[in-house]
Amino acid sequence: MLKSYYNAEAVEAGLDEVGRGCLAGPVVAAAVILPRDYTHPILNDSKQLTRFQREQLRTDIQRDALAWAVAEVSHEDIDRINILKASFLAMHRAVDVLVVRPDHLLVDGNRFVPYPMIPHTCIIKGDAHYLSIAAASVLAKTYRDALMEELGREFPAYGWAKNVGYPTPIHRAAIREFGPTKYHRMSFRLL
Repeated sequence: MLKSYYNAEAVEAGLDEVGRGCLAGPVVAAAVILPRDYTHPILNDSKQLTRFQREQLRTDIQRDALAWAVAEVSHEDIDRINILKASFLAMHRAVDVLVVRPDHLLVDGNRFVPYPMIPHTCIIKGDAHYLSIAAASVLAKTYRDALMEELGREFPAYGWAKNVGYPTPIHRAAIREFGPTKYHRMSFRLL
C-alpha cells in the first residue's frame, strides 16, 4: 500500500519524470500535491498500470489533487545541457507552475538539484512508495505518451505511438533506414 505522506506536517508535492531513456522527444516531469489522507484503489507506479488505467487515473488525479502541473524540456535543450540536467529542469518547471506552493518536495530517484527555498527528499523507486510521486508518474507518462503519439503521426515509420521514443528494434530500424528526425536527441547514441 502506497503512503499518503512522508511528513504529516508539510504540504508535499510528489515529483517524477518520464522519457530519460528515449531517443526522441522531450523529457516530461509532473508535480502533484494530493490531499493529506488521499487514497485511490488503483493508483500505483505508472509502469505497473495498463494504458487504460493510467488514462482513468489521469482524470481522477487532475480532479482530486490540490494542485498539479506538467512541464517538459525539449530534445534541443536535452542535447544542449544533457539529460540529467534536463530532467531536473523539467521537475523545477513543474514546481514553478503549481498553484499551491509546497513546503516539501518528494522526488523520485536518488539525486536532485535543490529547488530554491523548498526542502526535498529523494526516494529511490518513490513512485512505488508514495501516492503523490505515483500520481506525478501517471501525469508525466500520459502527457508524454500522448505527445509522442501526436509527433508519430508526422513520422509513422518510427513507431512512436507504441514505443514513445524508446530504443526498440522498430525505432532503431527506422533510424537506420530513414535517418534521425527533427525530434531525435542527437547527443544520444541512436544506433
